[in-house]
Amino acid sequence: MYILYIHYSDVNTNFLIYKFLIMERKTIYLCLAHMSEAGLEQKYVKEAFDTNWVVPMGPNVNAFEKDLKKFVCSQTSNEELGVRNVELEREVVCLSAGTAAVHLALIGCGVKAGDEVLVQSFTFCASSHPITYLGAKPVFVGSEGETWNMDPALLEKAIIERKEKTGKLPKAIVPVALYGMPYRIDEIMAIADKYGIPVVEDAAEGMGSRFDGQVLGTFGKYGVLSFNGNKMITTSGGGALICRNAEDANEVMWYATQARDAYPYYQHTAIGYNYRMSNVCAGIGRGQMTVLNDHIAHHKHVQKLYEELLKDVPGVHIHKQPTDPRYDANFWLCAATLDADVKIQGQENAYKEVIKTAVGGAAGVIHAVDSATTDCQPNENVEALRVFMLGKKIECRPVWKPMHKQPVYEGAPVYTNGVEEELFKVGFCLPAGPYVTDDDVRYIVESIKEAIVR
Repeated sequence: MYILYIHYSDVNTNFLIYKFLIMERKTIYLCLAHMSEAGLEQKYVKEAFDTNWVVPMGPNVNAFEKDLKKFVCSQTSNEELGVRNVELEREVVCLSAGTAAVHLALIGCGVKAGDEVLVQSFTFCASSHPITYLGAKPVFVGSEGETWNMDPALLEKAIIERKEKTGKLPKAIVPVALYGMPYRIDEIMAIADKYGIPVVEDAAEGMGSRFDGQVLGTFGKYGVLSFNGNKMITTSGGGALICRNAEDANEVMWYATQARDAYPYYQHTAIGYNYRMSNVCAGIGRGQMTVLNDHIAHHKHVQKLYEELLKDVPGVHIHKQPTDPRYDANFWLCAATLDADVKIQGQENAYKEVIKTAVGGAAGVIHAVDSATTDCQPNENVEALRVFMLGKKIECRPVWKPMHKQPVYEGAPVYTNGVEEELFKVGFCLPAGPYVTDDDVRYIVESIKEAIVR
């Protein structure tokens, strides 16, 4: 709750009269979809309906791909690094989801049943599930502590040991831009080139993040983008695949439209998928492209404000990008860690009740569970902080649970130093979206301070 003060002067009495309005604070979510002020999303969607282009193809899809291509091919100048503005040569294919993009990228890399794919463990399940769709096997690679992303040293160790164990090299490498943080792409690409393994960059959370001025997703053979409702920009649902050339893009397009051969009747020589983006959704994307740079700038601003306001809060550490000027994160979500010895109000009640519904702004149907705990979960103080912040109408979510600790991947090969497991115990995410104001950030930080027992 907060109080808004309104005052005016009554000319008859010359007394100042104060009115106090009590207003309910709205819930502050991690990252809500935010439409352009000009309402261009509605304009393009209306055009789709007015022209009856309500199918997974059409003018909006073509225009959105063109806009995306222009954005991802742009390289920003950096005088300190001697980088000048240049245009890359890439193609973009719009798809129904980021998960679909990962799936088709793996097909493009030649992944088949029985193959192994090296994938970052510290990520959302959409990075690894498509590997299993193809009957292939994920081999999870742990993180290094600075970016929280794939550790190049562990990556090379995994390549060498998998070759020794299976007699063949993994078919692809999937690094992930966790919360928008660039991975060590220079080192990863050097290792990939050394062993001749294609790289699929999962930049679903890293839309607009750059390394050395170059947009994430443009370094590897393929780059994955996501436009889910909580991403940097949205198409309601949807994604895209960045390809290095027109030939690869045409193949992706073919697979995304049921892999139909060029006959006057339907003939198929490969299994295809219904993965193309709707022309209606693409209309939303066209409007969103006009605010993308503003969204990126806002997230960076919010991150800086968190860094300033949390710098003197004992036991709370905001996750920062490396000081290396090549790193330019979009800070899709702002992440932080909480020291294990920090006591939080209500901590004694952590994990005492089984959760019945989706947590925070998470959507979808959940599977009921009988136990409030698992063998791998955040520390009690992190869970207590989540609950406390929820009471303050602030969404505060744990970081991703490492995929090699997920029951569905029990027994999967993993190469780790335990970094991501430790981060999962102490890490949490804070709101950063376009609707998060400076006052919201101050309120969030004050709530964190209030939660800590001194």
